[in-house]
Amino acid sequence: MMTLTEEIRLADSRGARVGWRGWAALVVLMLPVLLVSVDNTVLSFALPDIARDLAPTSAEQLWIIDAYPLVLAGLLVTMGTLGDRFGRRRMLMIGATGFAAVSVLAAFAPTATLLIAARAAMGVFGAMLMPSTLSLLRSIFTDRDQRRFAIAVWAAMFSAGAALGPIVGGILLEHFSWGSVFLLSVPVLVPLLVFAPLLLPESRDPHPGRIDPLSIVLSLATMVPFVYAIKEFAVHGAGLLPLVLLVVGALCGALFVRRQLRTSSPMLDMRLFRRGTFSGALLVNLLSVVALVGFLFFVSQHLQLIVGLSPMQAGLALVPGMAAMIASGLLVVPIARRVDARIVVSVALVFSVAGYVMVALTAADNALGFLIGAFALLGLGIGAAETVSNDLILASVPPAKSGAASAVSETAYELGAVLGTAVLGGILTALYRTGILLPAGLPADVAAASRETLAGAMSAAEGLDPATAEALQTAAAHAFDAGVGVTALIGAGLVVIAAIIAATTLGTSRPARERVDH
Repeated sequence: MMTLTEEIRLADSRGARVGWRGWAALVVLMLPVLLVSVDNTVLSFALPDIARDLAPTSAEQLWIIDAYPLVLAGLLVTMGTLGDRFGRRRMLMIGATGFAAVSVLAAFAPTATLLIAARAAMGVFGAMLMPSTLSLLRSIFTDRDQRRFAIAVWAAMFSAGAALGPIVGGILLEHFSWGSVFLLSVPVLVPLLVFAPLLLPESRDPHPGRIDPLSIVLSLATMVPFVYAIKEFAVHGAGLLPLVLLVVGALCGALFVRRQLRTSSPMLDMRLFRRGTFSGALLVNLLSVVALVGFLFFVSQHLQLIVGLSPMQAGLALVPGMAAMIASGLLVVPIARRVDARIVVSVALVFSVAGYVMVALTAADNALGFLIGAFALLGLGIGAAETVSNDLILASVPPAKSGAASAVSETAYELGAVLGTAVLGGILTALYRTGILLPAGLPADVAAASRETLAGAMSAAEGLDPATAEALQTAAAHAFDAGVGVTALIGAGLVVIAAIIAATTLGTSRPARERVDH
């Protein structure tokens, strides 16, 4: 029986280069990637409108963003494994159909509670989409060089969607209600449902193990309490509930790992995590996404609520950063063929650290140019790091297990999205609440709304006399930007940790046939 390393080396040695049909299949696979990235960015920019219309609390505001990635993160490993067993293309088709249908329901949600529920349902079907795209890409592009470029396109599409989302969403938000941003999924997913059966080959694990319901339950019982505990701690501070949730998640996680190691057909092959490159690349992915999503959480509010830009103008202000992310993801491909991944990723992340430090130093100045430049530096580093780390993750597994490995990679991505909002967003919210100095004489309801969120303060100011309104807006902006300065330094620290992990754990990103595998 071959070892895991021998399986991977054999798979890379047999890789054949694809023709036009393979690249056409890549275009189809990019549609759901585009959808998910557009959806995440559009929602961040639509949040002020949602806050004004549905009047969510600060906790509900975070849940509107996080319900989707929370459910998705809990189900990714399960859906990736089911895709390996029942067919990755089949899971992609089911996920696309369900995602489009639930998005329509989210568009017309009349309350914050129903919107959160719709976002959670979107997470169920989104969990079917993302592992399928990356695992199908692994099975289509068996040549390492072509696969690395395809992964760069895959990563760049995330960035392109994030750049396109604010622009298209801004146009929609200026002419229609916030619900229109959820309807974007329909025109994106219809072409997928038409062309996927024609261009995408079905692929699955030829020797799948049995379905293990207990492992599925344990994986959910690990992820959901863990992420929920982080959210509770970020919103309400230390308490009994977050502690209990962390203990429950850790206990279920230990039982999950123990079961995977003892069963003859594990849902997730734990041997993968013994490879330093695989585990290191996952951590780099997670921390990079935390930094990116945390940045977008506060920059979208700053641009619209403090600088006064429209949603479309705010989106356009971030286009240079998104373009830098796309360009670096593609340009790093030839570099990664010649330079070890630990060097490439570590150097790239230095640019992201510089971007966060720039925000920390200029947050209180409302300097739009510095903010645009900071996001460009952040995007430059993260774009390159994501491309190389995703390539290493897929290269670390045999093709038959690509669904499970892709699911683990996507779990890190979505967990990073949750942590970016819950941790950095939660810290910023706490700093805002403790730092805001309200003008004297405010009505009790206005004062309460102003302490909850920046959007609440700006909205409440609209009903006050001009002098008081200006004083409230100034106080809210000052408290928010002071919190941004501290949060940016924490974000810089997280990227530094990612760079250290990359420098100490990542191996080479060159093909196995070009090196000796140690």
